[in-house]
Amino acid sequence: MKYVDGFVIPIKKKNLAAYSKMAKLGAKVWREYGALEYRECVGDDLKIKGMLTSFPAKFKLKPNETIVFSWIVYKSRAHRDRVNANVMKDPRMNNFDPKATPFEFKSMLMGGFKVIVDR
Repeated sequence: MKYVDGFVIPIKKKNLAAYSKMAKLGAKVWREYGALEYRECVGDDLKIKGMLTSFPAKFKLKPNETIVFSWIVYKSRAHRDRVNANVMKDPRMNNFDPKATPFEFKSMLMGGFKVIVDR
């Protein structure tokens, strides 16, 4: 059964270019170690009205902020664990400084998910 790591990240729009550069390296490294898919998406139509809660409302986004919605797909949870272990050992990922990222780590939501529908 496929497995997905998912991420939701509030980010200042002025930091999107730096984030994109970081994400492209991440995509390269995760795919080299076997991730099936690696997606990074930037909010485009986030002003949802009505009964639903929107990303801007939930994260209390300022006008100069948006959301990055990301996911990585694996063959299984065990496959995810192997891929991530290799990624974390890769020298390209060892220079990573959480204080130097284009977003605040404490604001990021993340988790692992079992796929229940795959069409």
